[in-house]
Amino acid sequence: MAAEKTERLLVAEWRELLAVHARTTCELDRELHAYGLGASDFEVLDVLAEGRADDRGGAFRVQELAARIHLSQSALSRLIGRLEKDGLVTRGMCSEDRRGVSVSITESGRSRHAEVLPLQRAVLARTLAERPAR
Repeated sequence: MAAEKTERLLVAEWRELLAVHARTTCELDRELHAYGLGASDFEVLDVLAEGRADDRGGAFRVQELAARIHLSQSALSRLIGRLEKDGLVTRGMCSEDRRGVSVSITESGRSRHAEVLPLQRAVLARTLAERPAR
């Protein structure tokens, strides 16, 4: 009986996490649409704008971005293609591994990121504050 109750609580908590994620992502998509971005687009720009601690000058390999953005590599590649077409990022060959592709934010991408950053953070603050207390 106790194990069944614990399992129900675990599932309820999981479903609440999914609901918060869905509400937050939908609101971000709605708010960012006016700037020609979606939630995933902004996440890529946000990670790239934060930069790197190593010597690659802010460039990330696509595989590294995929691990941080939580998209499949193919979905991320399509997203990066759209951002590149809009002039917000550039792609190039990795200097240390010619088979790899690196992605960097452009000045236009930095500008768009800075423009929508306060909006994204406000949506996060609002939607995450609405979570029920545990």
